[in-house]
Amino acid sequence: MFGSKQGKQDRLGQYTELLGEDDLSQAELARRLGVPRSVVMRDLADLHDQGVLIEEDDEGKIRLSRRWWK
Repeated sequence: MFGSKQGKQDRLGQYTELLGEDDLSQAELARRLGVPRSVVMRDLADLHDQGVLIEEDDEGKIRLSRRWWK
């Protein structure tokens, strides 16, 4: 079995930290987290399913929706 559920939960928490600081592309997130871009894509879908509102701008930069912060 690859990875662990705890490792994934830890990584999901890192997204809100990273995206709370900067708007980042999927490639930038992958580099900072040390995972493939495909993992970032799945993780972002999982965060969305958990109710985290994520937006992507025209340049492909991802950020937490301001509505999520309120």
